[in-house]
Amino acid sequence: MIEGTAGVSGHREADESLLDNPDALAEKDPGGMLRHIASAGAQVRETAALAAEANLQVLADEGRPRAVVIAGIGTAGRTGDVLATVAGPRCPVPVIPHRSAGVPGWVGAADVVIAVSASGRSPEALGAAEAAHRRGARLVAVGAPDSQLQSVAERARAPFIPVPRRAPARASLWALTVPVLLAARTLGLVKVNEADLAETAARLDADADRCRPTAESFVNPAKSLALGLAGSIPIVWGSSPLATVAARRFGDTLSANARYPVVAGALGEAGRGRVGLLDGVFGGLVESARDIFADPDDTPDGTRLRVVLLRDGGLNADDDSDEPLAVEERRADAVQTLAERRGVRCDVVTAEGGSALERLASLVAVPDFASIYLALAHGLDPMAVPAVSEMKELANP
Repeated sequence: MIEGTAGVSGHREADESLLDNPDALAEKDPGGMLRHIASAGAQVRETAALAAEANLQVLADEGRPRAVVIAGIGTAGRTGDVLATVAGPRCPVPVIPHRSAGVPGWVGAADVVIAVSASGRSPEALGAAEAAHRRGARLVAVGAPDSQLQSVAERARAPFIPVPRRAPARASLWALTVPVLLAARTLGLVKVNEADLAETAARLDADADRCRPTAESFVNPAKSLALGLAGSIPIVWGSSPLATVAARRFGDTLSANARYPVVAGALGEAGRGRVGLLDGVFGGLVESARDIFADPDDTPDGTRLRVVLLRDGGLNADDDSDEPLAVEERRADAVQTLAERRGVRCDVVTAEGGSALERLASLVAVPDFASIYLALAHGLDPMAVPAVSEMKELANP
């Protein structure tokens, strides 16, 4: 056995039949990742109630801050991206996600720091909370109750929103995001009302039902997406800033759950160079070797690209957006056409909903499930990642 492969299990080829066998899915998912992801709507409702019980109003007593820094790593760090995109270009102050220990050197008494950690013990969040306290910045902490992060918040006499640790951090995006959004709302930086939260939770519930393990592949959008991605190199692009957050989230979950290498980002950036991947050795060159008389579902020799395009297509018509809606739509249409011309398969997920938060949820939910189904199809336990444990052991003093 190769050193470091202890505990690694699974198979390189995806077993499509497994996805339509609920008993086999349950056996391959002993930690219940599918169940945790299905709780997204409940996470929204639960943490909205917990945030309402926190003394967030003290944040507003000193008026509008100069800037807001959201400190965290991994999924906790993504909450800053969500806040920035939901607040939009009209947000009156900079919203800055920060993924390193401590805080930027300019942070001081005029600023707000939101420290986020699902476990309540990540060095990045703890370091940021301590630094904010030393510098006199307003602090909000979000994380597990009775944790080190709560202790720091209590010493700083800062609001703390306790988020019960019911699932791994990567399955807790909504539990961590809602308190961040509500803290920003208290500061007058984002418009998220109770109806938006209720509709977002309902959207997540509905998508969880569509993607449930007992729904067969031909009617389950997450299983269909997973099977399309099997054996490929996924390229995930978002057509707008909001869709780009969802694209990067999908990149996170594909890597963490299914262990797939992913290219994820903004379609605007892709058009400046990365769209050339469609012409490369995993794109048009390998697809050109396909027999034109072969079954279109047959896989050609060699690994190939699979494009996933997350399209927003709404709500920014009245905003001072960097990219007008018409430009985003034309660019997305162009990429679909380019992929078709080169024989590169392209899956499209289109946003739905009446608020930015609900539209984001509609772009995140199905891909979240797809990343888990893809892991299970390869016989991988999405909860157990031996390399993560080994890295922690090797990196810790």
